Amino acid sequence: MTTVMRETKETKIQVELAVGRGTTRVDTGLKFFDHMLSTFARYAGLDVTLHARGDLTHHLMEDVAITLGTAVREVIPATAARFAERTVPMDDALVQACLDAGGRFYYRGPLKNRLYEHWMRSFCEHAKVTLHLRILRGKDSHHVTEAAFKALGLALRDALVDSGTVFSMKGSVALEVK
Repeated sequence: MTTVMRETKETKIQVELAVGRGTTRVDTGLKFFDHMLSTFARYAGLDVTLHARGDLTHHLMEDVAITLGTAVREVIPATAARFAERTVPMDDALVQACLDAGGRFYYRGPLKNRLYEHWMRSFCEHAKVTLHLRILRGKDSHHVTEAAFKALGLALRDALVDSGTVFSMKGSVALEVK
């Protein structure tokens, strides 16, 4: 179990996370956001307990992304399968997530909602993953956003599988800061 806490003047976030069965207890005070976070964790196969409060929706969502991304980074095995792609249909929406959990941040969207677009970028930055998110179809913002969280979750589940080998021509990378 990994526990990450983040507290600022604006927010207070606590995340407990483990690779598991996708059980969640999420409370941010924002019902749709709670639904997206629970959906992500369920599809990723992550057991997540998350409690968050903040002054503004933007601050709350950004700091949750930072905290959850940091927790995810801590559970990525050195010998993770690393690369994964999932495409999810949800009613009118069709969303593809292509993921590399190899330790380098990059995000390419966009989602239609700027808050959720920012969440994805901040999550990827702190999880140190590369994510290319493609909206192939979709008019309903709810369906597009939810399909994106499902696709991200499923791709992450596949990427986290311990392959028993390092998928990099560099081999294992050691970085020490003193």
